[in-house]
Parts: sequence; structure tokens; C-alpha cells
Amino acid sequence: QHHHRILMDKYHPGYFGKVGMRHFHKTQNKYYCPIVNVDHLWTLVSDETRQNALKNSSDQVPVIDVTQSGYSKVLGKGRLPSAPVIVKA
Repeated sequence: QHHHRILMDKYHPGYFGKVGMRHFHKTQNKYYCPIVNVDHLWTLVSDETRQNALKNSSDQVPVIDVTQSGYSKVLGKGRLPSAPVIVKA
């Protein structure tokens, strides 16, 4: 019946119509998950905290809580400074 399906799926995705499971009464509230990248983590804390963490290598490690800033997920794009930090998500 759909013996050309591999070719069509490869070069013309979506040609054969509906595929997959149905989700009745889909509301987007369940899928709301704001993100922040790793390279923007230090913008969530004060500048004084960042300076102290970068110049002091003591037992005090700063804790960055991303949920207080309205984020739920931390993605791995970017690089952090070599200072240790605890990220709560």
C-alpha cells in the first residue's frame, strides 16, 4: 500500500497525514517549562556574589536557584567559569 513510504518520509515528511497518538483537549499549560542556558546562569545572581565566587576559592560555594528567577530547566549551551557553583532547578 505505502511501499514508497521510506522515500516519502525521508524527502517529503508529513505527506501521509496524521501519525502518532492523539491527545484530546491538549492544553499547553502542562508543557510550560521555561529554559535557561548554562552561560546565562551567572546573570541570575548579584554581581557581588559572582565576583566573590570567582576570586575566592574557599569553602563557601554560591547556590544559584533558577526557580526563583522563573526558570524550570537548565540547558547545557555555553561554558561556565572554573569556579564551583551549585545549581538548583
